[in-house]
Amino acid sequence: MSRRKLSQEEAALWRRVAERTDRLSSRQVFDPDTYLPDARPETKSAGAKAPHFPPRPTPRQPGHDLAPTLHDRLRKAPVQMDQKAFGKLKRGKLVPEGKLDLHGMTMDRAHPALTRFILSAHASGKRLVLVITGKGKDRDEGGPIPIRYGVLRHQVPNWLSHAPLRSLVLQVTQAHISHGGSGAYYVYLRRQR
Repeated sequence: MSRRKLSQEEAALWRRVAERTDRLSSRQVFDPDTYLPDARPETKSAGAKAPHFPPRPTPRQPGHDLAPTLHDRLRKAPVQMDQKAFGKLKRGKLVPEGKLDLHGMTMDRAHPALTRFILSAHASGKRLVLVITGKGKDRDEGGPIPIRYGVLRHQVPNWLSHAPLRSLVLQVTQAHISHGGSGAYYVYLRRQR
């Protein structure tokens, strides 16, 4: 970068500024109290103490806030149904009364199909149905944002927890290995009233 020459007006302004300043020697120590006005608040009486401020909080170290896996969220969900029936359900001893297979469906086809199936199963008085989502394909191309493994597998519990299905569903849990394991869900429905 090349320096430009000062114009006559700029040079005159600089000379006026330089005439009004005093040169500091390198031996002088900078004392901010001599140059800055007192920033402390004035107290009413000479014997009054300065206000006490709490110590600064130490900054928190950023932690890793990883979302729990889908299996962990379903496992930690509170049990809404009878404990004895839930134990049989987890061991695969209860037989589902209906089954919906969502294999090969896209999300825009699977969501209405699931809604129709749950509404009709509840209307017919069924209590336990099986929703098969499949385990999903590994579609992660290694990009900066990871893609979830099994889109329908992650969306079905979300859809079941929102209206209009929320009021009909009592419990959602991962199916026993004999009924599909991590690629299927047991959906325990409420009784008709």
